[in-house]
Amino acid sequence: MTNDKPDQSPARPAVPRRTVLAAGTILVVAVAGGIAAVAFGGLLKGRPAGDQACQAAVATAARIAPLIKGEVAALTAATTPLRLPDLAFDDASGRPAKLSDFRGKTVLLNLWATWCVPCRKEMPALDGLQAKLGSDDFQVVAVNIDTRDPDKPKAFLNDAKLTKLAYFSDQKAKVFQDLKAVGRALGMPTSVLVDGQGCEIATIAGPAEWNSDDAVKLIQAATSKAAAGL
Repeated sequence: MTNDKPDQSPARPAVPRRTVLAAGTILVVAVAGGIAAVAFGGLLKGRPAGDQACQAAVATAARIAPLIKGEVAALTAATTPLRLPDLAFDDASGRPAKLSDFRGKTVLLNLWATWCVPCRKEMPALDGLQAKLGSDDFQVVAVNIDTRDPDKPKAFLNDAKLTKLAYFSDQKAKVFQDLKAVGRALGMPTSVLVDGQGCEIATIAGPAEWNSDDAVKLIQAATSKAAAGL
């Protein structure tokens, strides 16, 4: 005999769609939070931040740290890997140039202007450093950021008989803003010692006696792969 009685089992309540979506959102947030926690935990355990391709520059900075004294004591050695922006400027003929044009050699990048008194006082020392150590392995790249009267900085270098420095300029002063954006330009002059991969070795806000024995020894150590003498 056929049982025609309706099914008396209790019906399951419908789960609102909003509840399902909310539960899914909570799950995603929880997973993302777990990933973030793992990543943050790695940093706390000493995993270095920044561009890992620049670890060699940090190692160089640590190696030359004992030489950051005397006339170059105000330098700050890099402790976090940092690849500098590919700064753009012009050469003496007005042709475009970039920091990446100097890949393969250690560079002392300097920003200067004729309206900056400490900059003008520092330029002969930079010219002297280039005269002593300028080579296929090292170059002083001094970029002028005067935004008016482009002939004025050239006249200054000529009058001061500073002939060893190649002339570079950025009349928009964007190089300063680009360095400032990565925390490496707080005032004028600013100098950054950069390795052959475009990575920061050390930075200084303010002038230094770059033609001194202290500076020469520092640069020589930075361009050498050996730690001899340190």
